Amino acid sequence: MSPAAPAPLAMTMGEPAGIGGEIALMAWLRRGERGLPPFFLIDDPARLSALAAAIGLAVPVRAVADPAEAAAVFPTALPVLPQPLSAPVAAGRPDPPNGGAVIAAIDRAIDLCRAGAAAAMVTLPIQKSSLYAAGFRHPGHTEYLAERGGAAGAPVMMLVGGGLRVVPVTIHIPLREVATRLTAADIVAAGRTTAVGLARDFGIERPRLAVAALNPHAGESGTIGREEIDIVAPAVAALQAEGIAATGPHPADTLFHAGARPRHDAVLCMYHDQALIPLKTLDFAGGVNVTLGLPFIRTSPDHGTALDIAGTGRADPESLIQAVALAGALAGRRAAA
Repeated sequence: MSPAAPAPLAMTMGEPAGIGGEIALMAWLRRGERGLPPFFLIDDPARLSALAAAIGLAVPVRAVADPAEAAAVFPTALPVLPQPLSAPVAAGRPDPPNGGAVIAAIDRAIDLCRAGAAAAMVTLPIQKSSLYAAGFRHPGHTEYLAERGGAAGAPVMMLVGGGLRVVPVTIHIPLREVATRLTAADIVAAGRTTAVGLARDFGIERPRLAVAALNPHAGESGTIGREEIDIVAPAVAALQAEGIAATGPHPADTLFHAGARPRHDAVLCMYHDQALIPLKTLDFAGGVNVTLGLPFIRTSPDHGTALDIAGTGRADPESLIQAVALAGALAGRRAAA
């Protein structure tokens, strides 16, 4: 008896007034040349058909009643699981009434992943201001997915691209607050979740984690700050005590050059830009956001809604293409394990 075909990937609509729809259409057009696994979009089929016509993309859109239909449809049309919108969409102008549909698409993808009807979810960029008007009370996708998806602990945002995997321990907080809010416990939790994710989903038997310092020159023995002595070094020691191959604190300015990158499998960074600047310098167009610590696989393009170019057909789909490819690879590895 031949094994069942893998389930398709679920892609959420994201902000309808942003570039999500058009990069999804472009990704489908490049499915063959890039070897993308089958995916379906949770969105409004009529909106997508109109968008394809408006920007000159020859993409047939076909509504499906069930994700199980997507694999058969995918070679000849973009499968769409219908999610109705509450208001007409104007490119570049988010309409708060549509925030409920965006949240509903995310919820449906979570449920499909947890039921095994979707192998993974790929989320298109959201406009949080519209979601807040619809009752969304989370800082972003990651936190909502953790709560709604039943994650056992705090999830970890890992960015992948340009030969790098980076994890910001603190994320969307003011730089002035990083030193006071950074804790050894947070570093240990991020390191633990990263090590488990790299082993389970990326097939790295013994992941090597480099832990970045917060201060220049790793604090120079306390003369440029004590965070390395009081927070980062104890966290590294705790990770090592758990059998995790962690090293540091390392000066951040020596972690990302070509000679250093092969020495580690991921870098734990102390704040947002410490992680994102090197990754986007090396691979601005192709970076992928992976959420570790969820009971299902989630990836997303590493960019926002780009309202300024929405509806023009000028958006670059590369990050989404990479997100779809990576989600498929991770789902396949997890299924095999």
